[in-house]
Amino acid sequence: MSAAIYAGVAADDGTKSRAPLTGARPPHNDAAPASTGTWVGAWSTSPAAAEPGTETTGMAGRSVRNIVHAGVGGTSARITLSNLYGQSPLTITHASIALADGTGTAAATADSMRRLTFGGSPRVVIPAGGQAISDATRIAVPYGADVLVTTYSPTPSGPVTYHPHARQTSYVAVGDHTQDVTAAAYTEPTPYWRYLTALDVLSHEAQGTVVALGDSITDGFGSAVDANHRWTDFLAARLRDAAEDGRDVPRYSVVNQGISGNRVLTGGRGRPADNPSGLTRFARDVLGRPNVRAVVICLGVNDVLHSPELADRDAILDGLRTMVDQAHARGLKVVGATLMPFGRHRGYTDARETMRQEINAEIRAGRVFDAVVDFDKALRDPYDPRRLRSEYDCGDHLHPSDKGYERMARALDLDDLKGAAPARL
Repeated sequence: MSAAIYAGVAADDGTKSRAPLTGARPPHNDAAPASTGTWVGAWSTSPAAAEPGTETTGMAGRSVRNIVHAGVGGTSARITLSNLYGQSPLTITHASIALADGTGTAAATADSMRRLTFGGSPRVVIPAGGQAISDATRIAVPYGADVLVTTYSPTPSGPVTYHPHARQTSYVAVGDHTQDVTAAAYTEPTPYWRYLTALDVLSHEAQGTVVALGDSITDGFGSAVDANHRWTDFLAARLRDAAEDGRDVPRYSVVNQGISGNRVLTGGRGRPADNPSGLTRFARDVLGRPNVRAVVICLGVNDVLHSPELADRDAILDGLRTMVDQAHARGLKVVGATLMPFGRHRGYTDARETMRQEINAEIRAGRVFDAVVDFDKALRDPYDPRRLRSEYDCGDHLHPSDKGYERMARALDLDDLKGAAPARL
């Protein structure tokens, strides 16, 4: 029996360390050769929690086919798998990547199916709390393609690390159907992303990555499922269209690190915490992305809206400034968003509205971020600034509609993404 192989394993805080390979004989695969281009994030998501009901068996004996949308094209790809919330090692014996054969299907185009390897082996064991980054594989990923990333684990391992509000339908099959081109075995649709946290590509289209760090508004809550209508999707399209028109704009991809319910200051229960705070996850979810050039932070409304008692305004602002300092230490420019209105939402109070306005005043005054995108101004009702404009409201008076998410993307000045962190005086 071959020994277990730990390949490309890392702590899930973005700090990577390689363990020795034991008994590994690299199989024939489509590993990418040395090539020109830049590694950027084509898609990513934040590990958000331990999936309920998976504590004992995890996804043992099942193939998990995650569907993700590529926000930039590339000639090679690699993935990141997370076992952050696992309490035991996660064994993956087969993993694959392919292009979807259309929208809303688990079927792959036959000529695109590739086997993924980790340190030259198809098998990887990810320790509890760790992550694994695959080898690069040669596959042409077009901009806007739906990409299928499939994993198979034969042994019990839980809880499953997942992202619950994907706004994207993925699929599960019983048995090892990792390299199936057809969708016949994938009879179980799921609204989650499991294990998979990143798809990077070697790109000639982008020279860097923009990371959007946020809550459910960045996560796309309320947007149409399987439509890729998050504000980050619209922003990626804006950047691409502007570059194709010959405008002097940054050639960046956009990745989404939104978690529904996320706050600046506090996370959920557990170790590691479900829904970790923005401060806790900043190093992993922002600084750990490939070739990051700029950050857009859209956080704070949950600190105001969901605290049992009225939140500490100064603590929220200090938390935001701490993240800016961390970004500046890496030379990254930070664009910050004003907090959007939530009038008529069930959590609305006059005191919370006052706090939102006070935080926005500090942001607009330039005392928090390097540049400001005024989402509040862009989406509020001009006749009642405490609430969202009706056509931008998904209906719950907190989250935007698809039209609202598009308006958010148009509100961001693309020139604000240029440059690096300001020099310290």
